Amino acid sequence: MSYTHTVTLPLDWDQAVQRTREALAAQGFGILSEIDVRATFEAKLGSEAADELGDYVILGACNPSLASRALSAEPDMGALLPCNVVVRRGAGDAGTTVQAIDPQTMVQLSDSPAVRDVANDADTRLRAALAALQSG
Repeated sequence: MSYTHTVTLPLDWDQAVQRTREALAAQGFGILSEIDVRATFEAKLGSEAADELGDYVILGACNPSLASRALSAEPDMGALLPCNVVVRRGAGDAGTTVQAIDPQTMVQLSDSPAVRDVANDADTRLRAALAALQSG
């Protein structure tokens, strides 16, 4: 089972990160957190580890309306929020990969119909953001 939705874009790193932010915003997602994994590797593991990984950022995307609905239905869902979106590019890669968590993983952990509805809505929005990246 895949737990992400993935697209590879023929964009350089900076363009891919910026366009990913814009596509998420168009679907009502804000970025609550940003983890620069490459910088962390460099600081904690050294340049070689950072270079081996390549450019890699994790965006903590949140749609407040969806988060409110999920937490109202099941407060423990907060452990799965925000929705992580990864933008990564290894050394020598021809494109930049963007991956979003598949919100259907929440449904597998909860039998709440309200959580299922939120997951379906989030899934539609994240897939639309990724489709927008590919189209343009």
